[in-house]
Amino acid sequence: MQTKILLEESELPTHWYNVVADMPNPPAPPMGPDGKPVGPEALQAIFPDNIIEQEVSAERWIRIPDEVREILTLWRPSPLYRAHRLERALGTPAKIYYKNESVSPAGSHKPNTAVAQAYYNKVAGINRLSTETGAGQWGCSLALAGQMFGIDVRVYMVKISYEQKPYRRSMMQTWGAEVFASPTDMTESGRKILAEHPDSPGSLGIAISEAAEEAAGRKDTNYSLGSVLNHVLLHQTIIGEEARKQLALVGDYPDEIYAPCGGGSNFGGIAFPFFADKAAGKDVRLIAVEPTSCPTLTKGPYAYDFGDAVGLTPLLKMHTLGHDFVPPGIHAGGLRYHGDSPLVSQLHHEGLVDAVAIPQLETFEAGVLFARTEGIVSAPESTHAIAAAIRSARECAKSGEPRTILFNLSGHGHFDMSAYDRYLNNELEDYEFPVEAIEESLSHLPEMLRNP
Repeated sequence: MQTKILLEESELPTHWYNVVADMPNPPAPPMGPDGKPVGPEALQAIFPDNIIEQEVSAERWIRIPDEVREILTLWRPSPLYRAHRLERALGTPAKIYYKNESVSPAGSHKPNTAVAQAYYNKVAGINRLSTETGAGQWGCSLALAGQMFGIDVRVYMVKISYEQKPYRRSMMQTWGAEVFASPTDMTESGRKILAEHPDSPGSLGIAISEAAEEAAGRKDTNYSLGSVLNHVLLHQTIIGEEARKQLALVGDYPDEIYAPCGGGSNFGGIAFPFFADKAAGKDVRLIAVEPTSCPTLTKGPYAYDFGDAVGLTPLLKMHTLGHDFVPPGIHAGGLRYHGDSPLVSQLHHEGLVDAVAIPQLETFEAGVLFARTEGIVSAPESTHAIAAAIRSARECAKSGEPRTILFNLSGHGHFDMSAYDRYLNNELEDYEFPVEAIEESLSHLPEMLRNP
């Protein structure tokens, strides 16, 4: 009875998979505030040309540089596990597999793109990066990658997560990064938010505004993003590529794939390589899992909106709750984003990927069950995928259907024990963000954006 399915270092993928090549329709172009498409040159103030080329590429396979692969071998290929003990606890005929991305030095999937972005900036002559982070996993990952390539890193960390997760802040600082609670008084974006909402808990959209503003205002600094944009999801596809190889070793293939979804890198990373099969006629469901407190895909309209809170970015066609939407301070800080990846959003809008929203208490219940069966304490973000997989496995227990389920365990929860402590002491609550509040946020969009 095999539990771990491993690949040799020599089997580390040599190319990233670009889902754009297999999409039935080309991606919707970014727009300017005037409603006219903007070209790649609009990104040159904050990104190097080599990353911009990946952002707009429709090429199916893009080679992973040897310098990036060398660093990735510190933890990749990551193991695929068969969750035998969880299956027995659920009494299900379903087979449950999970890709364990918590084995990276930063404890999550985020270094897969952090290393690549640091490399491309370094070869472009950039020695300083600014970025945002929610739960802190992305900030830790870029701090690590910056250290690997001798790049200085400044992180704007969402204030509520800065307070809830002090040890992620310490980890970033250990790797040499500067970390600030966002919104700050260091940027025009932050000062604007603080003037309107002095007690703002922050959001990823606000932190993005601050980091992007700094990069645009300094010639020695570029911006680095942990999710949402095409090149980020591209770098994460190494997860799904490995998973396909590993499942083939045991003669299996998933009926369903689940991953948490905030900005989309987690979901795209494991699901997109299987979308290539789906596009070729394979019957596989790809399901993004989000919190009910920030139901971007399940309740947000598909429209053009800014990627940040203040409106510094080009307009992106995506499912959105409105760029000034600030969700409640749930512990899954990495999922508190008003929008979603344009690629994930378009595929969902076209009915090619599915989405489900799960309340906070159910996710922690799933996380505790997973810890007590499989032994891993997972990040609050990851518990969303676990909860969705458990729902499906329980359906199989009732119906007798022998379904094969794969999910992405995107990170460990070793720095999230205060959240588990609150759950175990019955101090957490569910948040169902009211539709009226979402409508209020969306009403702040210009008329041309509300009617794409």
